[in-house]
Amino acid sequence: MSATGPPHAATSMAPPDPAAIRRYNAFLLLVAGLGGLLYGIDVGIIGGAYPYLAATSGLTASELSVIVAAVLLGSVLSTLVAGLLADWIGRKPLMILSGCAFALSIPVIALSHGFAVLFCGRLLQGMSGGFIGVVAPLYLAECLSAAHRGRGTAIFQWLLTLGIVAAALVGMFFSYRVAAVERLGDAAALLHFEDRAWRSIFWVSLPPGLLFVLGGFFVTESPRWLFRRGRKERAHAALLRSRNAEQAALELAEMATTAHAATASHGEKIRDSLLRRKYVIPFLLACVILACNQATGINSIIQYNTGILLESGMSDLVAHWGYVIFTVVNFLATMIGMALVDRKGRKFLLVMGTCGVIVAMASVGWLFRTTERSGVDCRDSVQALVGPGQELTFSFDAAEARKLLGSSIAAGDTGRANHPSEPGSLAAGPGIDSRRASLAIIYSYGDFTAATSIVRSDDAAAAPIAITRSSCVPANRVEAIFKNPFANFKAAETAPLRIEKALVGQVPEAGHGWLVALGLYLYVAFFALGPGVVVWLALSELMPTRIRSNGMSVALVLNQMVSTTLAAIFLPFVSQHGYSSMFFLFAGFTVVYLVTAAFFLPETKGKTLEEIEAHFEGKAAASRLRKKAETVAGS
Repeated sequence: MSATGPPHAATSMAPPDPAAIRRYNAFLLLVAGLGGLLYGIDVGIIGGAYPYLAATSGLTASELSVIVAAVLLGSVLSTLVAGLLADWIGRKPLMILSGCAFALSIPVIALSHGFAVLFCGRLLQGMSGGFIGVVAPLYLAECLSAAHRGRGTAIFQWLLTLGIVAAALVGMFFSYRVAAVERLGDAAALLHFEDRAWRSIFWVSLPPGLLFVLGGFFVTESPRWLFRRGRKERAHAALLRSRNAEQAALELAEMATTAHAATASHGEKIRDSLLRRKYVIPFLLACVILACNQATGINSIIQYNTGILLESGMSDLVAHWGYVIFTVVNFLATMIGMALVDRKGRKFLLVMGTCGVIVAMASVGWLFRTTERSGVDCRDSVQALVGPGQELTFSFDAAEARKLLGSSIAAGDTGRANHPSEPGSLAAGPGIDSRRASLAIIYSYGDFTAATSIVRSDDAAAAPIAITRSSCVPANRVEAIFKNPFANFKAAETAPLRIEKALVGQVPEAGHGWLVALGLYLYVAFFALGPGVVVWLALSELMPTRIRSNGMSVALVLNQMVSTTLAAIFLPFVSQHGYSSMFFLFAGFTVVYLVTAAFFLPETKGKTLEEIEAHFEGKAAASRLRKKAETVAGS
């Protein structure tokens, strides 16, 4: 049948070939799933590149946090308009556009020098992810049959985790090469190679973006988008490519029934209030689920995973391997979630997953708490190092750690320390071995506060700590409003550097690091089984047809805003309060998630999108929809 043929042509054509249907469904899943792969690369690529970017770029901790969060900020910006674009130009063209944005972002990032261009490239990469995050699940939900929608949409998440695994393996490859150069003992050669390493990590992510663009030209448009545009014959033809004739006829009839419900008897459109329960309740549910999904800390834990493992006691190489294992666990658990989502249902997986996340996050928080409580605040000793230019640059090694701790103890400032020194150690403070010490500094200029990254005394390749006014005070008044609207910007431009806290702690032994890693593996396994698989289904299934694209955009904007905020404050928060407080906070947010899933989320397994929409109007409305659609299809 031709795309513009008469309405009766679809009913008179020969039944579609089941083998052709299976092949097309597989191809459709591959193309849309490639969107998930790109989304995963967006999230995970910075994990492997971050240590080398931090070592060679000269960026401050605040600037590095912004670079990490730029992808999420770009997602927020593009998600704001993704729904409008998906309705205006269609789902298929928007998928192609998002692939082009991703492909363009790679050379911008890899060839960048300085903060501004790097930020723009990461922002563009994030914008592509924002488009993909809306349009790919939306496209899959509208194209797949009810029986396969759960597993099919989970393909997006599965390939998303594959993208994270691929990014981790690439980072692991370069970690070995960096280690080989480091053994040569040439600091200049090491710096040059680390600079090449993070750029190369981004370059190797370009081919999937090009494949996604190419594949987008060979799939059909969403049948529901076509139907809403009045192209019923093309909608029917699109349905016939992915399901049998009977199912296609039934779904087309349900679309017509739902559309007819919004039309008055005289053919005029009813002013259907968006405040009706069938719109408000599913929209609010989707927003809460999307916000809580990020509030579990998944993106922050992925992006800062290597740093977390380093601080837990692992060496650089082992921490990179720990991150690879983390991504593999995520990938394998997502496969299990895909197999269960259409059998056990969305609600069951979400409740089980959030329970596991709470236990895992609380356990990791407790592990960090046992080591962080022995820290020593050396703020006075660090303050004494500040020069007349009100800036500070120094390398933190074993000698410096011993010096700082010795000065602080002599001055009677032992902070939170309460453990005696171990006999025979090179301890310069209670329970802290200067050979394996960590340091994080909180500092301020006037009303503006910033934090350094956590550094270790046993990391010979670590860049010196650099505290400057530009790393803390915003560049202009507009930026100052966003950072601290109550601050005195003019006074901060000349205020002296004040060290608020300089916490020296003990880097735990490797065994402690593996316990933390085990907690993180349990966390990501339960996340992948439940929230990771279900979130994209909740986003696309809960939204009624009339508001689906724009509603998904709003909910995903909220999702990305939570993710962006957490990524931007992660390093400063950890420097100020420790990793334990961060993980306890994630566990608390997940409790809200569990309550929402257990008591407010309906089960949507095996229901068409039109049936789910009718559910929120009540059981009677859902029953009427099914009976009327069956009558129309039968006639």
